Amino acid sequence: MFNPEKINFEKFENKVWLSSPTMHGDELQYMTEAYETNWMSTVGKNITEVECQIAEKVGCKYAIGLSAGTASLHLAMRLAGEHLYGMPKLGKGSLYKKKVLTSDLTFCATINPIVYEGGIPVFIDSERDTWNMDPEALEKAFEIYPDAKLVVVANLYGTPAKMDEIRAVVKKHNALLVEDAAESLGGTYKGVQTGTFGDYNCISFNGNKIITGSSGGMFLTDSLDDANKVRKWSTQARENSPWYQHEEIGYNYRMSNVIAGVVRGQIPYLEEHIAQKKAIYERYKEGLKGLPVTMNPYDEDNSDPNFWLSCILIDKDAMCRQIRGEHHALYVSEHGKSCPTEILETLAKYNAEGRPIWKPLSLQPIFRSCDAITKEGSIRGCTDAYIPGRKESVGYDLFSRGLCLPSDNKMTIEEQDKVMEIVRACFE
Repeated sequence: MFNPEKINFEKFENKVWLSSPTMHGDELQYMTEAYETNWMSTVGKNITEVECQIAEKVGCKYAIGLSAGTASLHLAMRLAGEHLYGMPKLGKGSLYKKKVLTSDLTFCATINPIVYEGGIPVFIDSERDTWNMDPEALEKAFEIYPDAKLVVVANLYGTPAKMDEIRAVVKKHNALLVEDAAESLGGTYKGVQTGTFGDYNCISFNGNKIITGSSGGMFLTDSLDDANKVRKWSTQARENSPWYQHEEIGYNYRMSNVIAGVVRGQIPYLEEHIAQKKAIYERYKEGLKGLPVTMNPYDEDNSDPNFWLSCILIDKDAMCRQIRGEHHALYVSEHGKSCPTEILETLAKYNAEGRPIWKPLSLQPIFRSCDAITKEGSIRGCTDAYIPGRKESVGYDLFSRGLCLPSDNKMTIEEQDKVMEIVRACFE
């Protein structure tokens, strides 16, 4: 096992976080304003201001404040389903039994709303240039499922996907696109902000995001009709009547004016946070030179990520032996080699937080019966996670060899230097 004597410094006195909220003081001013004016519910000046400011910053016409990014994704799925298939019957979601083509390497919040609406996910493998949805695999999926009419793409770790190529495939097959930009607010593709490429677009203000409200999210659109529907559905679908009149199923998804106060105080610092995150990425890229690792990639000619998380991928021939079960992992420490488990456990010993790369959703127990598509073809669903093909996907390879390093923008240069020393020592 790893020998801690190789590292000649003490445990971090204060925990070095993966990505924690960075507050500035303005947030408290707007929260206090909500308190003192007694606008503590789901209406108020903070919500109005946040919706206007985000719409202007992203470059869309309408932004609807919601309780979470997941709520936004759910309402996006419902909108898409009703547009494609009509109003659902009571007890059946708008995507009932319909195939939905979606990113495999992402957090489950991207996928769960598909299931909320009764849809069946079909997972699309990643490509290596950005770690996002592979346009070639997406095209292959349409060949296998020509009736599919909805695609959901996530921008992993703040890096924009190959949006032009993905949108070309989606348009070719007369489908609709949902962009999950929860992790990529402020990132751009060919000079255009993420959160604007889909027919329906979603962002998040979760506690670990580039700016935060502690929770919250937004639905982004250029369609007034869609904006009005989301606003209505998010307030329990109440009709314009003097009593509570309900003609559609609704949800309690509106953003609180207090949470909006936090977001309002964060918005002016978005570019500052991105610059800090980029500096962290660049220091890792320079400081880890000489190790058998590469940083999470992006298309330097066409995109500017928000650098939310800095990640590394260990070279195949530098991987020590590692095996992962459903809840635990084992490895054998080897000279000159390491693995994500060893690095993450060693960081934790010194009071620093890292995280594995997302486990592909097609390998999650709940989704193993769903199909997954690589650019080579289909991997049919099965309850066995290790059927042939599952472990040959790009996404599985990234999960096996990759990890997210501490990327908190309050981390000092000295703390980051120590993190890199820990990583370097794991290969000795």
